[in-house]
This record gives sequence, structure tokens and C-alpha cells, in this order.
Amino acid sequence: NLLLAAWRYRLEEDDQGATTGSARKWRHALWISLISGVLFWALADLDHQQVLAHIPTLILAWAPISAIFVMTFLALSTGRHFARAGLLAAGAAAVFGYVYFLAPQLGNQTYQEHYLDLAAGHLPLIAWATVGGFLLWRATDVDNGARNRFAFLIKSLEIMITGGLFVMAGGAFTGITIGMFEALGIQLSAPVIRILVGGGAGVIPVLAVVAMYDPDAPPMAQAFAHGLSGLIATLMRLLLPLTLLVGLIYVAFIPFNFMQPFLDRDVLAIYNVMLFAVMALLIGVTPVHGSGLSPQMERWLRRALLAVAALALLVSLYATAAIVYRIAGGGFTPNRLTVLGWNLVNMAILGYLLFKQRQTPEAHWVPAMHQVISWGANLYVAWGVAVIVLLPWL
Repeated sequence: NLLLAAWRYRLEEDDQGATTGSARKWRHALWISLISGVLFWALADLDHQQVLAHIPTLILAWAPISAIFVMTFLALSTGRHFARAGLLAAGAAAVFGYVYFLAPQLGNQTYQEHYLDLAAGHLPLIAWATVGGFLLWRATDVDNGARNRFAFLIKSLEIMITGGLFVMAGGAFTGITIGMFEALGIQLSAPVIRILVGGGAGVIPVLAVVAMYDPDAPPMAQAFAHGLSGLIATLMRLLLPLTLLVGLIYVAFIPFNFMQPFLDRDVLAIYNVMLFAVMALLIGVTPVHGSGLSPQMERWLRRALLAVAALALLVSLYATAAIVYRIAGGGFTPNRLTVLGWNLVNMAILGYLLFKQRQTPEAHWVPAMHQVISWGANLYVAWGVAVIVLLPWL
């Protein structure tokens, strides 16, 4: 049959094209990740690569370096947007250079060290934003722009989880390798261990991206329902009711230990880490397209999400009160100002989320979530830039 033969030829041609494209992307990813690994290996010499004898250069540089190599991979894989990649790579390098060269000029040693510690935590956010800028360039349409930004956030979570799996596999391989040689009475030299640890870490970012992201498609056209993506979405939704239960129990115990975060900075730090984890969970449980759930299950998903958001807002208000109390008693410090800002950002996002959902018909709750989270991502980037760029001058 001529028609069947034509369809067979077309499908075989598509399969061959997809295989060729996939092989090309992996080929690009492998040599780019190897170069990244060599750079990580060079910076992993902790005896010589230190900033102010306080923090390893690699701790500051790993995220900008990873962002630069990821954008290089994305540009080479598609054969487009080289100027955009170069511009944003220069921006990521400039922010790192700003921190690296400004820190020694700041006040006393304590202030310098506090700034470097804060920069180490915020440079990954800026690096992530440069990759987002590369993928979302000129995505200005309100609905599609919000969907694209939200899809980028979801893919970012998936890539981070994939990178974590690679880290665990690499850690197991490194441990087994060292153990095998030690069993023979052979101690691996420091440069070899740097190859295993530093070089191994350097190849992970690009490989995690190529494993989870199709460079030829925009963020909202990526695969989300199947494979590891579908598994991650399911796990996030399973965590939602557990988080709600734990949150309710935790809030019930707050009155019995009310002053703990006011007096103990470690407890306050745990509160703030928990808030970031909850924000990530709220993003992870929100569908990109359809939820794949029955209308009744989707209704309960929305209710649980809003309940967790309300609890998170309550805890965030409590944590903010503790920060203000500590500022009133001991004055402003870089750490207190930074944490206060993050709490205000998270409260603004959670408050807007609850308000927006109250104003939105239930049938349109997913696009409303996309808009809120997209707006919140802009707030995150803005405050991250402010901490790195403006904090030294306050």
C-alpha cells in the first residue's frame, strides 16, 4: 500500500532526525561539561584558591561558571542566540567579579566575611536568572510569558533534583574508588581526589540540563507529564498533605515555645529555610498545563495548596517579628537585613497568592498561580541583586 509506505518512510525519517539531534546535543554537552570540569578542578585547589583566606573561590564561582557553560550548550545545540548567550555570560561573570574585587575593599574583616557568605548564597540565584533570561528573552505576553516563566521554574526544580541524583551517584563512585585503592594500601594524591570531586562536580550542571531539557523547545513546550518529570510532580503532590499536617501540628506548638526564634538565631534560621522549602513545594505542586487529576482531586489539590500557603504566611509573619525584635535589640547587620528582606518578599508573594486565588474563579486557578509565581520570581531576582550589589554600600 503506497499510503502506508509513505507514512512508514515519514516516521522512520522523524525517528532518525530525532536520534541525530539527540546525539548532537549529547556530543555538545559532553565536551562542554568536560571543559567545565577542568575549570572546577583548577579552582578546587583549596590551599591556593581562597578569597580573603575565608571562602574557597569555587564556592563563589561555581554557579556563574555553570550558568555560562549551560548557556553555551543551549546556544550551540540550537545554533542560535550566540550574541544573547555572550551578553548574559558577560553579565554573570561581571557579578562574580564585582563580589570578588569589592569584598577586600569593605570595612573590617568581619563585614568582609559576612558579605562573602551572603554572596555565596545569592550568586546561584543570579546565575539561574541569567539562564532564565536566555530562555525567556522577550517573553512579554502576559499569559504566555507567565506560563513560560512558570515552566522554566518547574524545569529548574527538575534539573536541580536530577543534579542531586548525579551528585549522589558521583559521591558513591568517588567513595568506592577511594575505598578500593585504600584496600590495596594506596593513598590517592590530592590532585587525583580533586579530579574525582572537583572535576566530577563540574560536569554535572550541563549533564543535568541535557538530561531534562530540550533546547529546541520553549519552556512551556517541554515534557512534564512523563518520566522523571511526572515522578517529581507526583512526589511533590504527595508531600503537600504531609506538609499541611506537619504545619498544623507545628503551629499548634508555637505558643508553648514562642520566644525561641526571638532568642536563638539557629531556630530563626531553621524557620527561614523551612519557608523557602515551602515556596518550592508550592511551585512544584502547581500544574504547568493540566493536572491530569479528576475535577474533585484538583479541587482538593487547590484547597491543600491554599492551606499550606496560609500557614506559611502565618509562620513568615512570626519569623519576621523575631527578626524585627533582634534588630531592635542589636541593630542592623548584613545578615539581619538580608533575612528581613527575604521574609518580606515571601510574605508579599504568599499574600498576593491568597488574594489572587480569592479573586479568581476556581476554573482559572492554575493561570492565576502562574501569574503570581512569575511575579514572585521577579521579586526573588530583584532582592538577590540588591543583596549583592547594594548591600555593601548601606
